[in-house]
Amino acid sequence: MATPQTFTISDLAREFDLTTRAIRFYEDMGLLQPQREGPGGRNRVYSARDRTRLKLTLRAKRLGLSLSEAKEIIQMYDSPRDTGPQLHKFLTILADHRRQLEEQMADLVANLDEVKVHEKEARALLAKLDKAGKAG
Repeated sequence: MATPQTFTISDLAREFDLTTRAIRFYEDMGLLQPQREGPGGRNRVYSARDRTRLKLTLRAKRLGLSLSEAKEIIQMYDSPRDTGPQLHKFLTILADHRRQLEEQMADLVANLDEVKVHEKEARALLAKLDKAGKAG
């Protein structure tokens, strides 16, 4: 039987281009649960499961999900229950997030439109000032 693969905090930090502090933060949030070894349990030993959970956490973060949403999704896949309810919950979280992003996008578009109006007005005023300066 093959020995399960394990990782140090430095291994994961290097692989995922994170600081060890960020990994400890994810651990504090309950997203990772390394084993402790060495004197006083000082050394963290991460399993392949922890590595996968970290990868999923970072993917959720890239999608813009909060860490609590990421944790909720990841924990759903840890349970041996039927995957149907898990997928429904995942779709609900994604739909909420998509709605938030669409609202932010609408706000940004409105803001850009307003900036364009102000730019146009400022250019028109500058053109008038340039004309007045050349005529005077």
